[in-house]
Amino acid sequence: MKTYQITLLAGDGIGPEIMGVARAVLAQVSRNCQFHLNFTAAPFGGQAIDLTGEPLPEATLEQCRASDAILLGAVGGPVWDDHPRRPEQGLLGLRSGLGLYANLRPATVRPQLVAASSLKPEVVTGVDLLVVRELTGGLYFGQPQGIFPEKKGERRGVNTMTYSESEIERISRVAFKSAQSRRKLVTSVDKANVLAVSRLWREVVSRVALDFPDVTLNHLYVDNCAMQLIRWPKQFDVILTENLFGDILSDEAAMLTGSIGMLPSASLGEGPGVFEPVHGSAPDIAGQDRANPLAQVLSAAMLLGYGLQETTAAAQIEQAVARVLDQGYRTGDIMAEGMTQVGCQAMGEKLLLALAEGI
Repeated sequence: MKTYQITLLAGDGIGPEIMGVARAVLAQVSRNCQFHLNFTAAPFGGQAIDLTGEPLPEATLEQCRASDAILLGAVGGPVWDDHPRRPEQGLLGLRSGLGLYANLRPATVRPQLVAASSLKPEVVTGVDLLVVRELTGGLYFGQPQGIFPEKKGERRGVNTMTYSESEIERISRVAFKSAQSRRKLVTSVDKANVLAVSRLWREVVSRVALDFPDVTLNHLYVDNCAMQLIRWPKQFDVILTENLFGDILSDEAAMLTGSIGMLPSASLGEGPGVFEPVHGSAPDIAGQDRANPLAQVLSAAMLLGYGLQETTAAAQIEQAVARVLDQGYRTGDIMAEGMTQVGCQAMGEKLLLALAEGI
């Protein structure tokens, strides 16, 4: 029987609650599909700051490096706002320490939740897109950066957007390979009419596209893409873009679905991948059994599919989520008239039952 090493970083706020549900779901589906998952929990984020003073202790990073995949819950909260080391710094350290350069964020409008979107049903019905965001370059990491003194006591803030050809090529290949298993369309987003770095981006993406003749490539300026995501989101399959643009566009795409509590993500690169929901730690509802665990559970499905290539198990989780939604069960954030509201733990129990029934 195959055995995989999985590190669990529950983190802060609702993280431990939703992680508990996801762990149970993973354990059940591994039994269904006859492989074994060896779970190891490690401190991360604010929890780790309280224990060690650091959001990403070296022992946690080493544990992650020794794993086949990492499932992350959520980090942050107001209790650490004045701490010199912020929990969110652990995320940047994890990306850097594991060489994670590609962030994959699907935005799928599930038929059971069309009414939850703030857009008209005819606009969002059938939306199924994937944002592929470069994760380790651009304005967030380029040098020089900082706040520098100038003449007459004035200060100047500087961030540098920079990308090398190799950085652009490797993220482009992730996008094109993803498109090959979807609808075979990549939309590369840049600002090539203004930015030199975007002109290089467009040139390299176009060159990489030649290696994927079965995939159609088109280009959009980022402002037009932001508009098109609201106007006609069904035109998109895979959106490929750099770090800053991807940060903004992926959140915009998330809101097409009606609830950020439904959306998973994957961060991939040179080593084991990190899989996490896109929502925050929601400290205002932590410990109240009100959290929606579905984004965490769907992140676990991405872990199986992208991280371990256990695609049958990943599909079982997706099907269990669909079955529970079809049965009318909803957490508070996606509650609608005529549905049955349940808490975090009860939603987990419904998922486990659906997995057992689906064997």
